[in-house]
Amino acid sequence: MNDATGLTKDVGWELGVRRTVSAPVDEVWEYFVVDGLTTWLGNTTLPLHKGETYLTADGVKGEIRSRTDQLRLRLTWQPDDWDHDSTLQVTLMPSATGTTIGFHHERLASAAERERMLEHWTAVLDEIVDDLS
Repeated sequence: MNDATGLTKDVGWELGVRRTVSAPVDEVWEYFVVDGLTTWLGNTTLPLHKGETYLTADGVKGEIRSRTDQLRLRLTWQPDDWDHDSTLQVTLMPSATGTTIGFHHERLASAAERERMLEHWTAVLDEIVDDLS
């Protein structure tokens, strides 16, 4: 059986993972752009403006596509062993109990790549929840 979960018509394979933490949005945003940057993106400096690029110590490179403080970061994401880039979006949403953090990753090349990245972002979110608890 061919499992096409996550296959889209326009952007290849995609995934989404979410977790809610009991911290307010401004605190979670500060974590994402300062203290927790290495947890989710890697050892790098996050560019502040659209079109600026980054490179992590682990070889992931990309470009900021959009940044709306305390709401959303959208960037390209390409490990050094990939021949294509992908699009990663991090969204923060106020919730009744704190902040819901969402990772959406699209333009993935295959079901196997989607599965690897689903495992990766799930583990990253678990670590973020631990950090913010």
